Amino acid sequence: MVDGPISQKHHLTTDSHYISHHSATSSRPFVTSHHYSTTSNLTAHSPGSHSGPPLPLNNMDVECQCGAVAFKTPTPEPLDIYCCHCSQCRRQSASAFGTSAIFPADGLFPLSDDLGSRLQSWTRPTKGGGHMDCYFCRLCGCRIFHRAHDQHGTPSRTVSIKGGLIAGLRMDRGKHIWTSSAVVRVPEEAERWAESPPGTPDADDNQ
Repeated sequence: MVDGPISQKHHLTTDSHYISHHSATSSRPFVTSHHYSTTSNLTAHSPGSHSGPPLPLNNMDVECQCGAVAFKTPTPEPLDIYCCHCSQCRRQSASAFGTSAIFPADGLFPLSDDLGSRLQSWTRPTKGGGHMDCYFCRLCGCRIFHRAHDQHGTPSRTVSIKGGLIAGLRMDRGKHIWTSSAVVRVPEEAERWAESPPGTPDADDNQ
């Protein structure tokens, strides 16, 4: 791992089996906007409404700021939670750091027609030669989740859902990563990594 200033950041969000590669290249990302429906007259859902596939009631509620995007998490608990202090996460969250909860993609992908019609995506290349699909609400612009694809176009088995949208998520359990780039104090009791956690494919990269 490398401590100190880092000009380009990327991180991996992982569990012991699956990898969701959230990274950036040295050049400015290309933009590919995807509209999942030609419908333009979206309206916000009422609180608690559900626009995703049917899931058990004990799964957590996810809802964007305006309520147009609402669905259940694929499982009752995330595989992991990360509080990432890299520059990419600060920008996508417009905050001091980004919080992501990692879930299996099964149960969310393939997207239902209704959920897909409420989303738009921005795609950027990743350092490993793949790309990252970043989904957001078409109505309020709130970032919802990310899914990575490797250099062969194979999608990750996990999805990274933005933590602030998940009702009841215990964010105090989050692992703080890329703390070498932190602009706020990281709690002393928190698990922390200067860059990506060990065991991930790019943990030893000089970023």
